[in-house]
Amino acid sequence: MSLKDEDVVRRWRWATRAIHAGQSPDPTTGAVAPPLYLTSTYRQVSLHAPAPYEYSRVQNPTREALEQNLAALEDGRWACAFASGMAAITALAMTLRPRDHVLVALNVYGGTYRLFQSVLQAWGVDVEFFYPVTPEEATTRVRPGQTRWVFIETPSNPLLEVADIAAFARVASAAGALLIVDNTFMSPYLQQPLRLGAHVVVHSTTKYINGHSDSLGGVVIFGTDPAVEPLYERLRFVQKSTGGVLSPFEAWLVLRGVKTLHVRMERHCANAWAVAQFLREHPAVERVYFPAFPDHPGADVHARQARGPGGMVAFSVRSGLDLDRFFRSLQVCIFGESLGGVETLISHPETMSHAALPAEVRRRLGIHARLVRLSVGLEDPADLIEDLAQALDRAWGR
Repeated sequence: MSLKDEDVVRRWRWATRAIHAGQSPDPTTGAVAPPLYLTSTYRQVSLHAPAPYEYSRVQNPTREALEQNLAALEDGRWACAFASGMAAITALAMTLRPRDHVLVALNVYGGTYRLFQSVLQAWGVDVEFFYPVTPEEATTRVRPGQTRWVFIETPSNPLLEVADIAAFARVASAAGALLIVDNTFMSPYLQQPLRLGAHVVVHSTTKYINGHSDSLGGVVIFGTDPAVEPLYERLRFVQKSTGGVLSPFEAWLVLRGVKTLHVRMERHCANAWAVAQFLREHPAVERVYFPAFPDHPGADVHARQARGPGGMVAFSVRSGLDLDRFFRSLQVCIFGESLGGVETLISHPETMSHAALPAEVRRRLGIHARLVRLSVGLEDPADLIEDLAQALDRAWGR
């Protein structure tokens, strides 16, 4: 995409970007949908006239179209797509050096915690987890001139704790560090951390961006601050050298899914609101975690930095409820890992997404055996509520 094209895209509103950014009709055939380039290699013309493409680990037109599209959706400048969300974060981490100090929120996704705790520390990276995840706590932990990154996730997985992105950006910038935000739960439609001062955004495209539970992928998106350009160039080199790239077919699936992201997210939000209200009133439910509720600790901050609550709801059931029977009784909601698909998925964080966390860390975060995570899909909300009601009633036995 040329600089002129970038200027045009930046004038477009969000839904127009989702459908058109990086996805011009094919110049050869006029095809409206971007072609799927499954080729692994490309014909070279001459030693003295290098072709724009040589090998699909390095460049692929379909993957490039997705990278341009997602950069535009986050109001960023560059993006690098990888084979999974964790592959994206791992490649980004490979730009670090031994003894680099990184400050990581303790309430990140369990797989992210495992990467920083068990892999990066073994490489010699100075990883420091912090909690509570507040700008004040981060201020006491950053080391000016030494801290390379501050890494947060908001809302957090699974308890939907909210971090003030703009405030964290100020803390990171004052220390000469970069703020990296995992924006998976919100998607680029509901929240754009780069506009709030973050330097880098990561997503598991497996989740809301693709939205159909049929693709695995991840992306790292960089803002327009010149300070991030060296990191982008380094990550592009890592992407080429290590080869954990997103396949052309996966990229094509995500491009297809992203066209309806804004429409899907509006329905996810509406359904999640209805389900969360129902759960709050059910006698078997002890507590509901949902950032749109006025009594949520981060409600004001979330309302300021996001355009909707998202499709995620967490809740804890009362002692005495047979949780296994609850999961087995569900007929519409699907008991399984992952999130962000059109179907409603329900999971048990303690034994699934956050099983990698030590028990004492789970206790500190409030992740316990009676906690349930719900990714509310696009079904009729009345059917979802009826399904949850009958399963809770059976498991509650009262």
